[in-house]
Formats: sequence, structure tokens, C-alpha cells
Amino acid sequence: NQGDVNHVTGDIHFATILLKKRNTLLTIHDCGMLSDSTGLKHQLLKLFWITLPLKKCALITVVSEATSLELRRYTSYPAEKIFVVPVAVSPEFLPMAKIFNKVKPEILLVGTTQNKNVLRLIEAVKNLVCKLNIVGRLTEEMSTRLNEYKIEFTNAYDLTAHELIQQYEKCDMLAFVSTYEGFGMPIVEANAVGRPVITSNILSMPDVAGNAALLVNPLQVGEITAGIRKIIDDDSYRDSLVKNGLENCKRFDPQIIAGQYLKLYENLYAGKYA
Repeated sequence: NQGDVNHVTGDIHFATILLKKRNTLLTIHDCGMLSDSTGLKHQLLKLFWITLPLKKCALITVVSEATSLELRRYTSYPAEKIFVVPVAVSPEFLPMAKIFNKVKPEILLVGTTQNKNVLRLIEAVKNLVCKLNIVGRLTEEMSTRLNEYKIEFTNAYDLTAHELIQQYEKCDMLAFVSTYEGFGMPIVEANAVGRPVITSNILSMPDVAGNAALLVNPLQVGEITAGIRKIIDDDSYRDSLVKNGLENCKRFDPQIIAGQYLKLYENLYAGKYA
């Protein structure tokens, strides 16, 4: 399936090994598989997801500057051939007006893998009057903590795209205090729907959020609690986050992102990266 342009976009970096270098572009979303592994597993992942695939690519795109920096720690691939092209937000995420519930706000969590920092977030809200809407399968420890602290919550998973959008629409705010992200799509999705966001002050998240989220240290439970309280209590600040979010999500318009890729495709086809 060789083409005039070959673009590997998913988590199958090794597919580039069988493609022609001068025609091939690889998108890398993050390097989490390397940072989370050690020993032989780390060596094999690096070989088949980084070292060999990059040898067969004319250029690389990454979804954030943070991923670019991370990638350059693991490889000597030329920096001038690494381009940052963000992830596009689906046009189905549209502004939906909602009166903020200050009495008992519904706080949305998207994702329950270890990096999503769910246990610290549960600790952060245990003394707040709120409801958690959690998207993703709960671990036994998460369920135990929620019940122990008598936190009201809902849990949903395996949602359709429409059902996920409904989760954003019914919530009052998004809490996305991850310890690791290559991008952080929920930030932009919440921005697009018009919901205030609290997120982490590390890696890609500050760049993705811009001035459209309250930033906190995800390892400090007290900071998370204080940030959520500020969004609940400070009406003008909360309104500014929503306003800034509706503007911020324009950076991730599909037409803009497609245009960036089209330019790279044209240059790749013309042999400018050979």
C-alpha cells in the first residue's frame, strides 16, 4: 500500500519500517510507553516505536511542544524535521449554555487510567458539596474511596461520541488534573461546549489550555481543592474561563489542522524532506 504520501497516525509506529522513507510521515502523540517502562521492555518499545520507525520517516509530527521535547530526549532525530500539529476538536462539540450550579456542581472526569490522577481528585473533593460524573471504568480502590467519603457520583464507560458530548453538556465544570498527557483533548472539548476547566500545570496541558483553564500542581491535593473552590465561588473568574475557552478552541478547528497537514503533505510529495 505504498502511496505518494504515507501517513502513520496511530499507535503502530512500526508500520513505517515497511514504507518508503521519502514518502513517509509519522505522527507521535506521546512517549508514555517509554517513560512507564524499564529494562528489556523499555529497550524493545524504544526500538520498535522510536528508533526503527524514525529511521524510515522523512518527517515527524507531534501533537504538542511537550511531546516534541520528550521525543528529543529519546532520539537524535533532526529537530527541524519535527513539526507540532495539534489535535483537532470535533465540530460536534458546540457551545451549550448552562446556569452554573453553585450549590452542588457536577464535576466531570474523563478517563480513569493511572495518569488521570483520579484518586487525588477524589481526595480533593471529599469535603466539597458536589457530584462527580466519571467517564471510564472504576478500579476497586476508586470505588472504595468514593463510598468511604460518601461522594455522590455517576459512572459511565464505553460511551458513543454523542453520549460523551452529553456528559460535557450536563456538567458544570471539567476537572482534568492528569499527571501525564501528550495533549489533553478533554480540555479543548470542555472549552468548545462552554464549561470551565481546571487542569494540570505540567507537560502539554498549559499549552493546550492557554488562558482558558485554572492550572494547578496535580500532585498537590490542596491545590486541586482550592482551584475547584475558586471556580465555584468566583463568578467573574469562572465566566472569564468560559469566554476564553470558546476562543481557545478555535485554535483546534479541523480546517486549520487539516491545512497544516496539507502543507506538510505537499512538501513531502515535492521531496523537500528527502
